[in-house]
Amino acid sequence: MRVVIVPGNGAGDVERANWYGWAKRKLNQLDKVECLLKNMPDPVTARESIWLPFMRNELHCDENTIIIGHSSGAAAAMRLAESQKLFGIILVSAYISDMGEENEKESGYFNRPWEWEKIKQNCGFIEQFGSTDDPFLPWSEQTTVAKELKANFHKYDNRGHFMNSSFPELISAVKAKLS
Repeated sequence: MRVVIVPGNGAGDVERANWYGWAKRKLNQLDKVECLLKNMPDPVTARESIWLPFMRNELHCDENTIIIGHSSGAAAAMRLAESQKLFGIILVSAYISDMGEENEKESGYFNRPWEWEKIKQNCGFIEQFGSTDDPFLPWSEQTTVAKELKANFHKYDNRGHFMNSSFPELISAVKAKLS
């Protein structure tokens, strides 16, 4: 089973950013799991036109892949799932609009309606992590994703934008899906 971590935009060296490198190491310790984490091209704007081909061609996201997408990575995971089958997606700090931010507008993820039914049809499961105290995302956007995708939603009140150095609940969620 391949697990791919798709980071949020602006992460720099993803191995050292947030919980990404920590999670990759933990997931690679699991039996029959290969976890991939790479610095993304166009890391600041995170353009859909660049990220989705990279996810397909370099990270080999396919029907045997669980994508863990954080922030912009969650938007990328959802857009990829509109057009192809995935084993499942785990969305962390997911949102649905550019929120009036120019950089988000330029990314291309938010210039058309979301195809919720296609996302659901193409994913074996959808897990979502969100926090009411996220300083970047409105709670209403996170709950809209959960409602539209009928995601198994893990709600927190004290995790902000999930930028800690570890994320044990994420590892537990992946293990549950693999068993």
